[in-house]
Amino acid sequence: MGLLNKKNIAKAKALAEKNKDKIASGVNKATDKIDQKTGGKHTDKLKKLDDAAKKFAGTAPESAETPDSAAKSESTGDPAGT
Repeated sequence: MGLLNKKNIAKAKALAEKNKDKIASGVNKATDKIDQKTGGKHTDKLKKLDDAAKKFAGTAPESAETPDSAAKSESTGDPAGT
């Protein structure tokens, strides 16, 4: 019986569901530290990761603009990103 069996995966999912806010907070702290240590070299990728964690936790603002939609709106001049 391996580590990644159905029983252990179900336990991990249950724990993640119970601790969404703690996970998002930890990811935020980690991405901030990584961004600081790399001198902002990977800010765009870290922002995506942080946004995904916030979305998982349900703490992301409803009207939050994703980095992809922001880039589209800048390149087209369309504030809606369409």
